[in-house]
Amino acid sequence: MRMLGCVSPPTYGDLIILGGDPVRDGAAIRARLGVVPQEDTLDGELSVRENLLVYGRYFGLPRKLISERTDQLLDFVQLTERAGDQVDPLSGGMKRRLTIARSLINDPDILILDEPTTGLDPQARHVVWDRLFRLKQRGVTLILTTHYMDEAEQLCDRLVVMDHGKFVAEGTPRELIAQFSTAEVLELRFASGLMDDAVQKVKDLSPERMEVTADRLLLYAADGDEFLARVREAGLEPLTELVRRSTLEDVFLHLTGRTLID
Repeated sequence: MRMLGCVSPPTYGDLIILGGDPVRDGAAIRARLGVVPQEDTLDGELSVRENLLVYGRYFGLPRKLISERTDQLLDFVQLTERAGDQVDPLSGGMKRRLTIARSLINDPDILILDEPTTGLDPQARHVVWDRLFRLKQRGVTLILTTHYMDEAEQLCDRLVVMDHGKFVAEGTPRELIAQFSTAEVLELRFASGLMDDAVQKVKDLSPERMEVTADRLLLYAADGDEFLARVREAGLEPLTELVRRSTLEDVFLHLTGRTLID
């Protein structure tokens, strides 16, 4: 991300951004980028509006243009009514939306976002997603990192899964699910002490893939309801069952494992 933002030089290979060399043309490229860092770096001593006005001056933009864009961006991120408020009392979701507005003050061609919704409640996340989707519709290229697979599925036209600094898969969300998972997943929970027996009996049914967690049995199948019927025919009666479609989270965990990585 630092290389894409023309902050760190490329370590090896070739990197071309907006047709330019980030080492030779770094300043010109940065003028066409917007950056939303993982941690908000807003100026708490300034008002919401002043944060945008001051940031716009870093790009050498005319004051009148900065003022016009500030009004437009505050409306875009739904903060017009808070324009005169100090930053510190704002909620996490409001600060995140203000950070996104600030990153757009120079009307960038590429917007780089590092974990844009980490720590936000579901309502705030969906508001941020809505604003980012609107930017996509306007032709802004979004490059984002995220650990929220539903976020990647919502926003990304193309994505890569990274593990230990390496690309392990890439494609559209639909392509990755089709390649590395099944159409549906059957989640089963069994009474205490019955899991081992259930695992063995389910293995005999030859599921396409099976994962055993501390409290669940995950069975990957083309038709979850049909496989559930086979489980019951084998004499197993789960405490709970859930048939759902496969998601990018299934793909990510399959490719990178379920063990925590420091």
